[in-house]
This record gives sequence, structure tokens and C-alpha cells, in this order.
Amino acid sequence: MATVPLFNNEGKEIGSLPLPDAIFGVEFNEALVHQAIVTEEANNRQGTHSTKTRSEVRGGGRKPWRQKGTGRARQGSTRSPHWRHGGVVGGPTPRDYRKAFPVKMRRGAMRCVLSGKVADGSVIGLDTLQFDSIKTKSAVALIKALGLANTRRVLLIIPDYSEIVTKSTRNLPGVELRFAPNFSVRDALNAHKIVLVRDAVARIEAVWTPNSAAGTAEEAAE
Repeated sequence: MATVPLFNNEGKEIGSLPLPDAIFGVEFNEALVHQAIVTEEANNRQGTHSTKTRSEVRGGGRKPWRQKGTGRARQGSTRSPHWRHGGVVGGPTPRDYRKAFPVKMRRGAMRCVLSGKVADGSVIGLDTLQFDSIKTKSAVALIKALGLANTRRVLLIIPDYSEIVTKSTRNLPGVELRFAPNFSVRDALNAHKIVLVRDAVARIEAVWTPNSAAGTAEEAAE
């Protein structure tokens, strides 16, 4: 079973956090992770881009000049594509970029990324994450105590929603807060350091362990 260092809120190492090999100790599959990222990026696209063809732009109903005798090239409309304010040829139109990606493959990609982060030493454990009140200063102090003040992107994973923690960390640049297991492959892959709260491990294990009861029920619901 893989283990990572476990710290308290004061930044002191108090032991190690065991992680299940079924999630944090699998072989990295680059093709699967790449497919997951491509799918996620495509599904995040709005697809609302739109341009107008010559039949949709306003104006151009009258022939600009007579067909012959002017010495100029014949023109039928001032809204042809080569005219200023004319229509667009082959421009983007609204479309749906969504791609299908099976749940089992997505979770497999997540297990690959988490395993790779553990192997790289980019994951640390945190005993608990709680503050007395909503204060960004408290979150800054925690990040400094953990030695992550100079880390560009930090991913904090907590077991449950907490208004105090959420509002205390939302203004920290480079720090993302997620609730287990509601984070994406991209969130984990982009993070330079992942701070995993102890109780979040059980939630991740319950859903993402292959053939687990909770994971199967959630997969059926999706």
C-alpha cells in the first residue's frame, strides 16, 4: 500500500497516510489520460461561436452598379464575401463539441493520474482542514506551513463542503479547492501539489475502486 507524508494544520509531519493501491498504485496509461483530457476540454466548449453568411448580413439587396459600361467588374451585391461588411465564407456556426467517454474509462484515467502524482511525490496528506472563521489569512498561513507558498498550482481535496474553508481559500491565487470525489482528471493533472485530507481518501476509495458498490450505483445513475 502506497503512503504519503501526513501533516497537521500547523505544518508538522505527524506520520504517514496510507493510500489504496487500487487507486493510487496503478500503472500509468498515457493514451487513456490523453483521451480523458481531450474529452473534458471538448465538453467544456460552449460552441456558441457564430458568423453570418452573405444571405444573413443586412443590406446588399440592390445591385451596386449596372452590369456593363462602367469599366468595373460586375457585382451583384455589396454583401459578397470580398466586400467590407460582406458575409463570411466557411465561418464557424453554433455546434455541440461534446464527446462521449465511458465512466469506467474516466475513472481509470483518474486513477492513472493520481498514481502518477503519488509516484512523483506530489501528494501530501493533511489530518484535517478546518478554520475557526472565514479568513483568507488562515488559509495563507496553512499553505505556508505546508511549504507550498511558492508552488504554482495547489489542489486541496476535502471530504465535504465547508463554507468556511471554501470562502477562506477562494481568493488564493493558484489554489483550487475540490470535494472528494468531485474533481476532474484535468484538476489533478495540472496540480503541482495535491493536498489530500485524510477523510477524503475513504470517499475516493468508495467510488473509484473498481467494481465497488458505490461506484457501480453511481455509474448506473449516470
